[in-house]
Amino acid sequence: MLSRHVFRWVATVIGATALVFGGMAGGTAVAAPAPAVLGGGSGIVIDDELVCSITTIGHDNAGRLVGLTAGHCGRVGSTVVPEYKPDSGVVGTFVAANYDLDYAVIQFDPAKVVPVNRVGNVTITHVGPPAAFPQIGCKEGRTTGNTCGVVWGDLMQTQETWTQACVVEGDSGSPLVVGTTLVAMVNAYFLYPCIGPEIGTNFDLIMHHMNGSGGPGAGFRPI
Repeated sequence: MLSRHVFRWVATVIGATALVFGGMAGGTAVAAPAPAVLGGGSGIVIDDELVCSITTIGHDNAGRLVGLTAGHCGRVGSTVVPEYKPDSGVVGTFVAANYDLDYAVIQFDPAKVVPVNRVGNVTITHVGPPAAFPQIGCKEGRTTGNTCGVVWGDLMQTQETWTQACVVEGDSGSPLVVGTTLVAMVNAYFLYPCIGPEIGTNFDLIMHHMNGSGGPGAGFRPI
């Protein structure tokens, strides 16, 4: 399986390029930018260098506006800028991370973010149990957009979902859905991008861990 460190290195290159092009537009700001519209599948730039995708966005039990992404995309304290709207500046911060399950919780500024449940061709209405063969799983990511493939299930008995959906670097954190049910998060691929199976942590496991922590993300409900 591709190393998480390789995902991080390539994401750094992509993120730096995105910021260079994003910063080429001239002019002087005369008003605060409109809030960024973000949801599961939106691209984000972390710490001005890494590019990943949001898994989903919603509220936790404390009423915080939170979202999730892959844990290897940053660390607690990492800053988040919308890739498509860099003039928004920092709209969120990593407030929790678990590197065993490879997920992180982002707390967003509700004054700077409009949360949505649909990005591209993926709509998230609720979260559910892991998918199984031969269901079809679809993901929405900032690099490869909407791709679908057969669900192979948990091939290694590691509480991860393997699918044939195409993913490459930058898709880390993307939502994997069956219909409109969020079932897993994209974390890596096996051997070759878009050829080797996609591998992602089951979302019910992430929910269980967040709820057990009692911290940011506990009681998460998608928009």
